[in-house]
Amino acid sequence: MKAVHLLASIIATLSFAVGSAVASDAALKQANGILVDHNGKTVYTFDKDAVDSGKSVCNGPCATLWPPVAASAAQPSTPYSVVTRDDGSKQLAYKGKPLYLYAADQKPGDRTGDNFKDIWHVVKD
Repeated sequence: MKAVHLLASIIATLSFAVGSAVASDAALKQANGILVDHNGKTVYTFDKDAVDSGKSVCNGPCATLWPPVAASAAQPSTPYSVVTRDDGSKQLAYKGKPLYLYAADQKPGDRTGDNFKDIWHVVKD
């Protein structure tokens, strides 16, 4: 009986952790003319990512500085799509371009990554 309770506890914990770690197209919104996540953090695209390639070229240290916007298990609605990262995780894309946050943005509305090295850009509609 204790094993059943332990298993149920583990499943509930994992479900909460996974559910809170992923974003979806529904969690993104327009604010002040740009796309932001559910916390109001600015969302970016990377010029080196090819449109509709289904891949992200920002991995390793790049992904630490520019965390990918995780995709939920549900199929997003247009203009969103999902790309598969090198590590197998799923990343949300907008109009075929993978989406990222910028680790240096500290509060909602920060746009410190916009035009970073002329290859990172806020998402405007």
